[in-house]
Amino acid sequence: MTTSEYQDSDFITRLRASWKRAMPRLDTTSIELVGRINRIASQSIQQLDRVLAPSGVSRSEFDVLCALARSERPLRANEVTAQTMLSGAATTKLTARLQAVGLISRERLERDGRGVLLELTPAGRSLVETQFPRCLEADQQLLQGLSNDEQAALATLLRRVSENAERA
Repeated sequence: MTTSEYQDSDFITRLRASWKRAMPRLDTTSIELVGRINRIASQSIQQLDRVLAPSGVSRSEFDVLCALARSERPLRANEVTAQTMLSGAATTKLTARLQAVGLISRERLERDGRGVLLELTPAGRSLVETQFPRCLEADQQLLQGLSNDEQAALATLLRRVSENAERA
């Protein structure tokens, strides 16, 4: 890679070229894809944090609110944990804060005193209804320049990678 090509390339291309120089015998092809997936995820998360900042909730808190907003019924804390991929301890901490600021209600299950049912309050639902469209707009900005067919093809390929990750 010439100096001009190196300067004009994206971060992942430069990263792969650096590894090729440092360890020329290794096949770094996967960096082209997995590296980009990871970098896009990080950039998307940062963008989402900026979108959500004015609302006063973190991305993880918003994930909890969205899990509840999608559900047709109150959810057990462990169901929220499964949907958000947070740890049980994180779910407990986040839901305590969300309850304290009036965005969710938490009720102990009568049959099992350790179990908790979580539900959005009207304020929580309102926050999701306001912020979720803003989050979708940010996602759409990441996809600018891709046709509908290209987006569908990318979704199909990424679904296959996601399935591999879930099996791993």
